[in-house]
Amino acid sequence: EPMGVLEDLADKLAQDVLAAAEKTGDDTLVEMISRELGSSSQTTQEAFNTAIRMRTAEARARVALEERLKKHTGGG
Repeated sequence: EPMGVLEDLADKLAQDVLAAAEKTGDDTLVEMISRELGSSSQTTQEAFNTAIRMRTAEARARVALEERLKKHTGGG
């Protein structure tokens, strides 16, 4: 199942790059790694970019959900 392997590898790399970008404060890291991937494998670059978008969107959605729950429960 090559596509499963590709997606797994790209997602793991995306997790590691997002964590490193947060730890270092380097917001150019994602783009740098994406370009590096693109120079050798456009397919892997696309999978990585998709994983980055998915994980970023999910993180934003969780923040929004937490904010909504805080308002609803009056907690914070």
